[in-house]
Amino acid sequence: MKRDEAIALLKKEAYTLLLYNDRDCHFSQTRGVAPLLSFLEKGQDVSSYCAIDKVVGKAAAFLYLALGIKNLHAITVSESALSLLSAHSVSVTYEALVPRILNREGNGYCPMESAVLCETSISSAIERIKETRAALLGK
Repeated sequence: MKRDEAIALLKKEAYTLLLYNDRDCHFSQTRGVAPLLSFLEKGQDVSSYCAIDKVVGKAAAFLYLALGIKNLHAITVSESALSLLSAHSVSVTYEALVPRILNREGNGYCPMESAVLCETSISSAIERIKETRAALLGK
């Protein structure tokens, strides 16, 4: 699959995430960082994949780094996510660059991005993401 085909497929099928390489394709309609966290928790090796993502904030950026993704196209990316990914030599293209990712209601900032905004360590960021997710799910 080529990048333009993957982008068109993500938009046409209302996917939130599409990971692909020459042999395989994974996709999700689940919002937020849950699909990326699932790949990480399952120990799934997706380092040879390219990613197409609807929204990439700094939390997603940390997860992409942990997963070893080297090529990413975002429909929307936050400035902090772009800076982090670029600093780690991830090739990023995007359609919209925003200062911060908003929450789902659009009345404040995304709690995941806010949780890791000051993080610099991938492992610390992953722990903060898991803690924030558990708090949001009431666990």
